[in-house]
Amino acid sequence: MIDTAVSIASCPTAEELLRDELSVGDAQISTYAPILRHLLASDEHSVFSDEIIARVRGMTNDMAHQLLDEISALPGQDGDRSHDPVAVAALISRFVGNEPLLAHCHSLALEWHLTQSLQGRLAVDPVLSPLLQALVASTETPTATQAMALLAAQARFAQHQRRMQLPLTELPGDLLHAVLVALRAYGGEDPARAEICAQAESAIRARFDEGRSRLGLISRLISAMGGGATAALSVSHAGAAIFLSALSMACGQDRDLTILATSEGQFARLALSLRAAGLKPQGVEEQFAALYPDVTLPPNFDQLGADRAAAMLAGADPYAGY
Repeated sequence: MIDTAVSIASCPTAEELLRDELSVGDAQISTYAPILRHLLASDEHSVFSDEIIARVRGMTNDMAHQLLDEISALPGQDGDRSHDPVAVAALISRFVGNEPLLAHCHSLALEWHLTQSLQGRLAVDPVLSPLLQALVASTETPTATQAMALLAAQARFAQHQRRMQLPLTELPGDLLHAVLVALRAYGGEDPARAEICAQAESAIRARFDEGRSRLGLISRLISAMGGGATAALSVSHAGAAIFLSALSMACGQDRDLTILATSEGQFARLALSLRAAGLKPQGVEEQFAALYPDVTLPPNFDQLGADRAAAMLAGADPYAGY
């Protein structure tokens, strides 16, 4: 592979080439969090694009403001949403120090970038993909209802990404917990402030329902598709959001890591993920044609079985350097 418009005939097997490229790609992933922390703390944006860094910075800033808004809205508080920049910065610093939370913000920014790319190159609507449109029109009421709920959630996601926002209710449960731990730390040892932070935390937890989040809705919809979920493994048919969740579920990898697999320098991980998900070599080629038309698969890729691809992914640890 995995070179633009060049086939590497000298590689003896696809597995050896993919293993080497997976190792290089994982080494790159292990540097992402430290790089993001550096870029978010400075104005040097040479490694990642300005758009991605700005979006990650915007999401962390938005989450900090949501926590402080929650405090301001408590009985007895002033309701003022013009928050102390020092308080905002203190919360952001804790968010940036949490690598899974930072990686999630990064992955959402990359997902939106991919969504925009598919719209520009393949005319895939960022909200209503062909697959989602078909599910909305389903004669099965539960399917159509779930699809409509996802349609609304995806529309909100698009709006939030354009505004560089990330609602707390859209976080996975473990990451919401991390955000609330940061809120507790902000409360510190001052009894009065700790108490209002605890009240704000309780209010946020009471409203949280992971199953109603965008990612929760996508997972439920894919699970309900049963054997038909194979259709979700076509990025041009399913759209980025459903495709990424379906690929993550099918290959047994974390969704945020699956999103990273679609970025530059991670072509081996993407090829292995698609093969491990059960796509035949021709299907893998079709997805590369949609995502990276200038990239070629390695010689003898068709000899790499799905089980072997899954084993190679399971044996890799891109976060070993964290």
